[in-house]
Amino acid sequence: MVAEPVGGLAVPNAPFPADRSVRPVSQRRFVAVSVCTVELLRPGSDLVRLLEGGRSVDLLVACDDGPVAGPAPVGVLGVGDAVELDAYDDEWDDDREDDGVELRARAAELGLPDLAVHRLGLRSPLGPGAEDDLVAALSELVGFDPEPGVYLLGPAVEAGRAGVDRAVVDRAVQRIAQVYGIPLLRYRCHELTVVDAD
Repeated sequence: MVAEPVGGLAVPNAPFPADRSVRPVSQRRFVAVSVCTVELLRPGSDLVRLLEGGRSVDLLVACDDGPVAGPAPVGVLGVGDAVELDAYDDEWDDDREDDGVELRARAAELGLPDLAVHRLGLRSPLGPGAEDDLVAALSELVGFDPEPGVYLLGPAVEAGRAGVDRAVVDRAVQRIAQVYGIPLLRYRCHELTVVDAD
């Protein structure tokens, strides 16, 4: 017994591996992720080296650069100790806006004209739900049905040396590469490129 198409419908041809050939750098669209802006802005960045010449670049920065202080002790305020909290919120928002302007200005100096930096603003160290947030954000940047020539860039993770943040980012990047079937390239992180004096 032989199975034949009914009604004269043609069987769609499956794409051959040769159809997913490596594209020239000028035709590539990069979706990159880093834990913080250090990987983008430091001199001699491996991430910037890989991004040069790409058609367009979307970089997702997972965490804000500033260290987050631990929670303050909770106390009861008397009526005379009341504090106007709205003023502090405005100052914090202004600081974030200033950071965004500074980041865009420094990124413009890199010579990557089609670079779009997206800040997710997660707190470091990344918590249990952060991986899902990263996957969702990366999915938005990759798109529903990515065109040929989309490459995912993630930090190289060395066993035993990766911190919590980088391990969470690595798991999210691997999930996106597997689900979308797009090539995953790795860049050396700052910690991996510093030469020990010993």
